[in-house]
Amino acid sequence: MPQAKPLISARRPWPGYLAALVAGGFSTLTFAPFHLWWLGPVAVALMYLDHHRLSVGQAALRGWLFGVGLFGTGTSWVYVSIHDYGYTGVPLALFLTALFVATLALFHAFIFGLYRRFTSPRLAFLSFAGVWVLGEAFRSWAFTGFPWLLLGSAHVDSPLAPWAPIGGVYLLSLIIALSGTLLVEFCRRHWWAVAPVALLWLVPLALPTHWTSQAADPLRVALLQGNLPQLSKWSTEGQRNAVNTYTRMTRQQPDDVDIIVWPETALPMFEQQARPFMARLQSTLPPETSLLTGIVQRDEAGRYYNAITGVGDLRGEYRKSHLVPFGEFLPLDFLLRGIIDFFNLPMSDFAAGADSQPPILTHRVAIGSAICYEIVYPDLVAERARDANVLLTVSNDTWFGRSIGPLQHLQMAQLRALENGRYVIRATSNGVTAIIDDQGQLREQAPQFETASVVGDVVPMTGLTPFTRTGSWPTWILSLLLMAPALVWKVRQPA
Repeated sequence: MPQAKPLISARRPWPGYLAALVAGGFSTLTFAPFHLWWLGPVAVALMYLDHHRLSVGQAALRGWLFGVGLFGTGTSWVYVSIHDYGYTGVPLALFLTALFVATLALFHAFIFGLYRRFTSPRLAFLSFAGVWVLGEAFRSWAFTGFPWLLLGSAHVDSPLAPWAPIGGVYLLSLIIALSGTLLVEFCRRHWWAVAPVALLWLVPLALPTHWTSQAADPLRVALLQGNLPQLSKWSTEGQRNAVNTYTRMTRQQPDDVDIIVWPETALPMFEQQARPFMARLQSTLPPETSLLTGIVQRDEAGRYYNAITGVGDLRGEYRKSHLVPFGEFLPLDFLLRGIIDFFNLPMSDFAAGADSQPPILTHRVAIGSAICYEIVYPDLVAERARDANVLLTVSNDTWFGRSIGPLQHLQMAQLRALENGRYVIRATSNGVTAIIDDQGQLREQAPQFETASVVGDVVPMTGLTPFTRTGSWPTWILSLLLMAPALVWKVRQPA
């Protein structure tokens, strides 16, 4: 009986190219606001199917097409930032967005091309899952990193969620990748593949639900969402509007609130200008109420910092240490500055704060901080959580517009809470402002695109999850070990 031809081969690669684009789109559907997390293994399976029948170039092209499908759908909000808030016309905004997507997709081309060149097909279901995670880790680190749309980020509410406090987002990605490769093996009538998949998905039923415990009485917090227009925010009228809005909202909060939090750059002015006003406002509040806000600082040397500071019963401040390329600093400044308006956005030349900074202390509770984009870095947040009872993130998600970006951002903040067993206080300019508990669940949430406040209790936590203690290193090492046999067998193959 003649053997069936493989669906994908070096002579017939186009079905694989189409499958790669579809797999990228499927990956986006796993994240918020779609929450189709079960598509994650399907996306991996489409990429794994007959991968070792391709040439190195074809494998790299499939990886690039997967990246185009993923980032073309999952980071479409970049267009909103460039066009709506970067003062850039439609043709140029489309070109820059396409360039952004095509460039990010090169990470997948590089990883899958190398994988095809240097690994044997033996035990490929293990090595392919390993390289998937190492590829995510490389993308999260190279050129300051872009850990957005990591496969495991979709699983805050899936049956796999209990794995997060043990190994973090990369362990979740590894389990999803293994599930995808084993799905293909099962379809090839390798019935043994059922057992490891069942183990990976059923073990969470026996895992602890809480790794941390309450450290002190709950704090009553109020998070203010001013919903101020971004384009006029830094004008004289915009500054006056911001002061009036946050003054009115602050005075409307209940007297039993311990901490009031304003979002990133809530007042469009330097700290030196804002502090006298904040001190006067705080003096009208109950004496035990602290006020925290995101603010722009300028030191004596003229350097700008994106910071969190405050007034009242608190000690310490935080300066953002992981800056966003093209948003908070401009790579190759001497070449790009002045070419287009997008490269001349206000406050696009920040200095970075120290990598290690002590937590902010208030009401005898330590608060670890992450500003905006920093919350998507799992190991950075884990480092802050080791010395903190509560995590705080302030953000200006106005840059995303009415896109899926803010909901993806919120989902990643939820996963940081689950990974570290800490409540996360999240104050944003126009949504999504929320209180997230130590299980990654939303306790309180404000509606998007409205002037609103969120008031609720936040429980300080003590103790460390396994992930908070170790970070992502154990999962990265495990991924390398899964690749090791395929690398060794490749070397031993006769030339």
